[in-house]
Amino acid sequence: MSEAVKAPGLTARSGDANRWKALVFIALAQLMVVLDSTIVNIALPSAQKDLGISDGNRQWVVTAYALAFGGLLLFGGRIADKWGRRRAFLTGLVGFALASALGGLATSGPMMFGARALQGVFGALLAPAALSLLAVMFTDARERAKAFGIYGAIAGGGGAVGLILGGFLTEYLDWRWTFFVNVPFAVVAALGATLVIREPEGGRNRSPLDIPGVLLSTLGLVALVYGFTRAESDGWGDAVTVTMFVASVVLLLAFVLVESRVKAPLLPLRVVRDRNRGGIYLSLGLAIIGMFGLFLFLTYYLQIVKGYTPVKTGFAFLPMVAGMITGSTQIGARLMTRVRPRLLMGPGFLVAGLGMLLLTQLEIGSSYVTLLLPAMVLLGLGMGTAFMPAMSLATQGVEPRDAGVASAMVNTSQQVGGAIGTALLNTIAASAKTSYFNDHVGGAVTKPQQQLLGLQSMVHGYTSAIALAVGILGVASLIAFTFVNAGRPGSVTVASGRGAEDEVPVPVVAH
Repeated sequence: MSEAVKAPGLTARSGDANRWKALVFIALAQLMVVLDSTIVNIALPSAQKDLGISDGNRQWVVTAYALAFGGLLLFGGRIADKWGRRRAFLTGLVGFALASALGGLATSGPMMFGARALQGVFGALLAPAALSLLAVMFTDARERAKAFGIYGAIAGGGGAVGLILGGFLTEYLDWRWTFFVNVPFAVVAALGATLVIREPEGGRNRSPLDIPGVLLSTLGLVALVYGFTRAESDGWGDAVTVTMFVASVVLLLAFVLVESRVKAPLLPLRVVRDRNRGGIYLSLGLAIIGMFGLFLFLTYYLQIVKGYTPVKTGFAFLPMVAGMITGSTQIGARLMTRVRPRLLMGPGFLVAGLGMLLLTQLEIGSSYVTLLLPAMVLLGLGMGTAFMPAMSLATQGVEPRDAGVASAMVNTSQQVGGAIGTALLNTIAASAKTSYFNDHVGGAVTKPQQQLLGLQSMVHGYTSAIALAVGILGVASLIAFTFVNAGRPGSVTVASGRGAEDEVPVPVVAH
């Protein structure tokens, strides 16, 4: 790349002298957010038992955070542009710390759900503010690549740290410390940011806020996920369930209509109309639907069925994380400049689906080494390989004024997919578990037989939901193959005069 993208008030190499110090605290905040997404999964069984949360409601510990975070990411990015990124970053840190403290002090399920939702709200302000701070502070192309590389490595490794730290805190202290641990992270990051972060002048967006867009999108997504939750307890034909699904469709259609008419939309429709970006958002969202439910099921399977401790459960997930890192850095990154993105994304989702398919063979006595380990490695390799080109292509060719919202849409599709996936797959698992138990309860006379049937029913529920996730990953692969038609990075696909497509080299400009 021959020319750096310059932020207002800064030259390529004469940027803020404290920018590398600022990176430390920005990355620390990102680590806190990523760590929180996995650390709570390990603690969830203990928290559920302590707070008396039902099986039908337990997914709200995950869903409340994912829905608030995903639903408000676009709005959070817009607020950061309007308020100033430094102010939004500090506000997000303080709010996230307070919400984490509230979660650690929770005495009931609703209090826990509320704390998780608040974490999602402030996380939606913190995450885009952090990314945009990096974008305006690192303006030289080489420095920018190095800074985002460090940031991305911490984001990727944060999941592994969360799994292990969550296990240690739950087993040796208490599940509440999986929330309290965020407070010192936030305090250090906030103090450091106050001292070293200086936002360049002239980078704010003064356009009015799209309040109708925020309300319609958030309410539509809440109605959608609540509909899936109601379906588990009251059935798919329940009046409230159907009403929620209908309301979500109406609200989201109204959102699209509003966005097409307002002067400063929350989500400019030109961003998602692009064939490649639309295909990426859709395929990533579908892939995450399968992944989020799987994390929840495997956590319960390992701890309740296999009797793993929280620490052992955390280490058991490491092969999947290692596979993701390997797929991203050693496969996706090395091949990304040699083949078209769809030739990495499509096969990547298929490899992940193969790993998921292995997990449909789960039984009470399944071996970790011969079944779970290879399944996790395949899942990680496939997802890592597919995600790498997807993240790169998501903002390729986008107008500079839309670069932020295009990036936010990637996170939004993942978070919303996670919320829907947790609710949908938990619904399928609970229904299959109940049906299996009712069909076999006549043969369980003694208490040990009933306990065994309970575990068998639980595992059957998990495998039924995982089978659906396999199909979802297959659809994600099909979408990647058919919708994503971009050429290799560094070239664009254009139509020749004969109607054929040629690849023309062009300089890649980072946004």
